Amino acid sequence: QVQLVESGGGLVKPGESLKLSCKGSGYTFSIYDMAWYRQAPGKERELVASVTSTGDSTNYADSVKGRFTISRDNAQFTVYLEMNSLKPEDTAVYYCNAKFEWGREFSYWGQGTQVTVSS
Repeated sequence: QVQLVESGGGLVKPGESLKLSCKGSGYTFSIYDMAWYRQAPGKERELVASVTSTGDSTNYADSVKGRFTISRDNAQFTVYLEMNSLKPEDTAVYYCNAKFEWGREFSYWGQGTQVTVSS
């Protein structure tokens, strides 16, 4: 069955860094666009960053541009989110998403990993 397993979350101080990983299995990882979303308490889930299946194009939310970097390693079935200069407002549960469109949309989600930025 399809699985997306996130890791790397934790508690950090403002200005520090974290790197999230998401390993996919049970589907053809290399043809899916991958993305990171986040959801803070009381807020809607929002797109943080996305990368195309080949890794040649990325997209970022304005709030994280210049601080976060999304990348993928298709040989390792893994997508990463490197987060630098973290701010308290980055505190959220971060979710990995895989999406593929062929006649209809195929979309899978991970279980989420908590990121807390606090002094």
